Amino acid sequence: MPLSKLSVMVVEDHGFQRRMALRLLTDLGIGEVSEAADGNGALYLLENGGAPPDVLLVDLDMPGMDGIEFIGHVAQRQLARAVIVASALDPALLNTVQTMARAYGLRVLGSVEKPLTRDKLASVLGSYDEELHAHDVDEVIDVTVDAVREAMARNEIEPWFQPQVELGNGKPVAVEALARWRRRDGRIVHPAHFIPLVEDEGLVGQLTDYMLVQSCRWKHYWDQRGLRLNVAVNVSPHILTDETAADRYQDIVRQQGVEPNEVVLEITESSLMADAARGLGVLARLRLKGFGLSIDDFGTGYSSLAQLSQIPFTELKIDQGFVSGAQLQPRKRAVIEASLDLARKLQLDVVAEGVETVEQWQMLADLGCGMAQGHLIAAPVPPDELPAVLSRWRRPEF
Repeated sequence: MPLSKLSVMVVEDHGFQRRMALRLLTDLGIGEVSEAADGNGALYLLENGGAPPDVLLVDLDMPGMDGIEFIGHVAQRQLARAVIVASALDPALLNTVQTMARAYGLRVLGSVEKPLTRDKLASVLGSYDEELHAHDVDEVIDVTVDAVREAMARNEIEPWFQPQVELGNGKPVAVEALARWRRRDGRIVHPAHFIPLVEDEGLVGQLTDYMLVQSCRWKHYWDQRGLRLNVAVNVSPHILTDETAADRYQDIVRQQGVEPNEVVLEITESSLMADAARGLGVLARLRLKGFGLSIDDFGTGYSSLAQLSQIPFTELKIDQGFVSGAQLQPRKRAVIEASLDLARKLQLDVVAEGVETVEQWQMLADLGCGMAQGHLIAAPVPPDELPAVLSRWRRPEF
């Protein structure tokens, strides 16, 4: 999205710094700029001012309602699309606040150290991606249970694909399938607006099976045209209690002309492990049949090492929260380095998620990471657009 189309609200109690931020944003060509002098005032404007801004630029150390409390309210009430944290405080504290915001489901573009400069703001605003806006994605559709059931019955929920490429040579080697709901009016609904309903209504197993069928069908189609890519599919934690899953998934992929060893099943770390005995049995049988097993969002849960020691994972995905800003934040870089060292010792493949800048690519390459996924390479796209996207992709040159 061009900066001229972005709307940004500055929430800052210091008058001079607020005016400076407004001037810098205007100089950058931001389309719509607004301001608030404290958290309470900002909340009032957000709740009574019509459409939410694309980005909030928030100071943390404010009197009354501080920035941390304010971000919590914004996230829970869905009053903005994304947030940037502006502060001169301890980087560890800034990282904690960003993690909190992401846990609430709020998009975090990063943090900006004060004093603000044009280059700092341009860099972090440049990471505002198009995923929620590309292909007419609509974030404000009122989603109901009945609408979701009808969408699934009509096969309106479909896989879009995001490439994974080797950092060493830029070669595309896999794609991750991500659910998108294409409505009959042509609008696209982001999964954050319907997946929770799918889970609450007990439909997630059905959706997982369908995504696996469609993803393997497209993989077979690309294989026949010389584009050989492995496919990664997110699986519901509910499969860990389904003792029929391993046989069913094997049948599904082979019916589409694909072998299990060409499919990676991604399991979010935080979903592991309610029923340990049964879950370990399901995962062991999936691995026995040849499926790759990926621990997704590694480092965001609370039992990473235990999971890695118990489960036959073949791949580790470094969460985008650690990748974002890691080239400038020693703590994040240290987490990535430790994750890569652990993966090497356990002989796991590694995919870094959320790679959005050339600087992040170069850092990961220097650290010896194997694969990258993110908007620097491509946003998730409908399956028929993938070959053209990959034909345009070029590895960054340094």
